[in-house]
Amino acid sequence: MCKKARQYKPSTIRRLDTLSGNRCYAPNCNKKLIAEDGKTIVSKICHIEAASKNGPRYNPNITDDERRAFENLILLCDEHHSIIDNPENEKDYPVSLLQEWKKLHESITLENKLIENPSLLTQAINIIANIDLDENIEQSENTQAFEIDTKISYNNIQKNKYLIEEYKVYYGKIDTLYDELEKSGSFKKDKLLKIIRTYYLEIKGKYIDNPKNELLSIQESSDNIIDDIREKLFTHIDSTNEDAIIAIPIIMTDAFMRCKILEKPTNAS
Repeated sequence: MCKKARQYKPSTIRRLDTLSGNRCYAPNCNKKLIAEDGKTIVSKICHIEAASKNGPRYNPNITDDERRAFENLILLCDEHHSIIDNPENEKDYPVSLLQEWKKLHESITLENKLIENPSLLTQAINIIANIDLDENIEQSENTQAFEIDTKISYNNIQKNKYLIEEYKVYYGKIDTLYDELEKSGSFKKDKLLKIIRTYYLEIKGKYIDNPKNELLSIQESSDNIIDDIREKLFTHIDSTNEDAIIAIPIIMTDAFMRCKILEKPTNAS
């Protein structure tokens, strides 16, 4: 029977495929993950922390949802998959090292994708801004970014922390895009932020089990809330614009910094 830890979401596979750049995640390995026919997949989906109890680098303190999550997965060629999962090599390939492989590989691929397609962030903005809203949710007044580490800590973000820290560097680039849109008379920035805020307000309600202490419920579920918003936005990406799946999380990080996702620290100005 297939365990939940190996039941990957389609969006997770799409993100891994796109950010792999069709190359094994192991440093200095140039082996392709799709065979020469352009169709046959030869990559291996590998868990940084094992999917099962007897697997390498198993962590009993995380859930199957966390084991199958994007943050815990890398794509490797068959050779490197065998190497890192060999019990004799486990000490040589700890969780921290594989996490560094993931960060480095995906960071390089993302930068290359943005260089190859400079309009990728604009495409992601358009995808979100074109979403139809059923309800008229009042827009939050704050759109200015502030100390991001404070907000991460205040909302108790764990799993998504490294992605937010990785993508926060794009704030200036996105802000420039928003300025250009406003100068051209476009209201896409306001609509986009309103849509993301609406999704946040809708989704966080599913996790509030104690209305008297709403913040505690949010802090306990902050990573799940971020994941759910991202998954909802991913549903609007069609097959003709697959690369947008790596740009959406960048736009979300910007919205997080503008306090459209999760809560503003009470001591923030």
